[in-house]
Amino acid sequence: MNMLTHDIVTAVLVLAGAAMCLAAGVGLIRFPDVLSRLHAATKPQIFGLMAVTADVAINNFTVGTVTLVVAIVVFQALTAPMAAHLVGRAAYDTEHLHPELLIVDELRDRRAP
Repeated sequence: MNMLTHDIVTAVLVLAGAAMCLAAGVGLIRFPDVLSRLHAATKPQIFGLMAVTADVAINNFTVGTVTLVVAIVVFQALTAPMAAHLVGRAAYDTEHLHPELLIVDELRDRRAP
């Protein structure tokens, strides 16, 4: 890969990662309740991390770097949704949300009286 192509790929991946992280930050500020904010925070954050770590793997293409990048992405992709689920459940149980924004409330019948 020539240097110009390498620089273009790097710029695209870093800017895509930065845009995803910016979208997550804007979503945290703009959305009204915890559940909406969690959705805005987890999905773009993982995609931004994937773009930036892919750039690291491309710029330093060694077995150790690629292994570390794969481990980072896999563990982040596994733990972020679980953490968001636990925070969302805690927010639902403590009623820190806007029930009028829920389209379907599957937990309403499962709650203890």
